Amino acid sequence: MREKKNKQINENIIEGRNAVLEAFRAGKPIDRLLVLKGCQDGPVCTIVREAKKRDTILQFVEKERLAQISETGRHQGVIAYTAAYEYASVEDMLNLAEKRGEDPFLILLDGIEDPHNLGAIIRTANLAGAHGVIIPKRRAAGLTAVVAKTSAGALNYTPVAKVTNLVKTMEELKKKGFWFVCADMEGESMYRLNLTGPMGLVIGNEGEGAGRLVKEACDFTAGIPMKGEIDSLNASVAAGVLAYEIVRQRLWQNMSE
Repeated sequence: MREKKNKQINENIIEGRNAVLEAFRAGKPIDRLLVLKGCQDGPVCTIVREAKKRDTILQFVEKERLAQISETGRHQGVIAYTAAYEYASVEDMLNLAEKRGEDPFLILLDGIEDPHNLGAIIRTANLAGAHGVIIPKRRAAGLTAVVAKTSAGALNYTPVAKVTNLVKTMEELKKKGFWFVCADMEGESMYRLNLTGPMGLVIGNEGEGAGRLVKEACDFTAGIPMKGEIDSLNASVAAGVLAYEIVRQRLWQNMSE
């Protein structure tokens, strides 16, 4: 049976109060809402309330910023950014692993704001057989057209979930038997770690790495041996190296059984 593809949605900017409000009420995946700073009339308050209800990223900006973004000049104080693809749920990913008869393998991203990095990681996730990618709602790139293009088609097959709280999601997955490994320059060599079984690979951004609370929620940290003069890898490259160490260990485990 062929696996269900992610549903593509036309990524665009929605302008105007009625259009934005209808988009929220229709359940469109809206990544971000920009609202004119100081605007507090009834329709705008209703839109802001809908955004908060769905935990949409909300930014209050100056009118000059809205004017720069607006394609029609009739934004009426509100502009919404919709996602290019529909988000999946974490449960969808677990169901996919069960359907394949495999231990779940998820990649969690903390602070990946570059859409090219996100797209590259989704591509790697697909090729490494990961069952999904989890991103936080804040401080993270969403499923834009750039992400879709960089993923080279992988976004059609690899579920991506957007969650409010990564740590809470990790805690819930631990109850289902997951272990979490975080990429960290100071971590133990990845070759010394057991990365088999239900596994969540956590990747932070290049500058700061994963956040403190996310890192503390991990069971162990993994370092990638490096011999060069610089001290860090691009986030998408680090994700690829560690993902394929997980693949290697799983293959070795299967051959040994």
